[in-house]
Amino acid sequence: MNAQATERNESADDQSSRRSFLWKLWLGLGGVALLEYAGLFADFLWPRKPADVDDGEVVIAGALEMFELGSVTAFPKGKFYLSRLENGGFLAVSRQCTHLGCTVPWDAEQGRFVCPCHASEYDARGDVLSPPAPRALDTFPVRIENGIVKVDISEPRRRSSFEYAQLTMP
Repeated sequence: MNAQATERNESADDQSSRRSFLWKLWLGLGGVALLEYAGLFADFLWPRKPADVDDGEVVIAGALEMFELGSVTAFPKGKFYLSRLENGGFLAVSRQCTHLGCTVPWDAEQGRFVCPCHASEYDARGDVLSPPAPRALDTFPVRIENGIVKVDISEPRRRSSFEYAQLTMP
């Protein structure tokens, strides 16, 4: 009888240790999953800066020669378009519509920005061509240093319409 009792105790101990092991395994996996969710949540709250934006929130657009006269170049990471007007001046306009904040794409065929939300239209300088947008697209300061065009995206400049004083000339 002692042999059977001992066998039952060993069997119970084996089951107990298996349960204990499995319980600890599930707790460990649950902890790892919880840490992953916490990391994703933290990444959502504090997103990383784009690679081409430095600490002062200045986007290095490129050399002057890269931008042809009358061209509009998109910078999705900086959330702006860099327009080089026919007179050679540069203007960085926001991609955000002033009506409801939709992202406004550049339509090269029409030579204008057309808002997909409510059909507001803007020219290459960001001036309103067709309402319901109430004012011109916001701009960002542009500077040219040693033949390199840089755009400061830290604070957009609100404006009602285009003025030549807003241009940065090479």
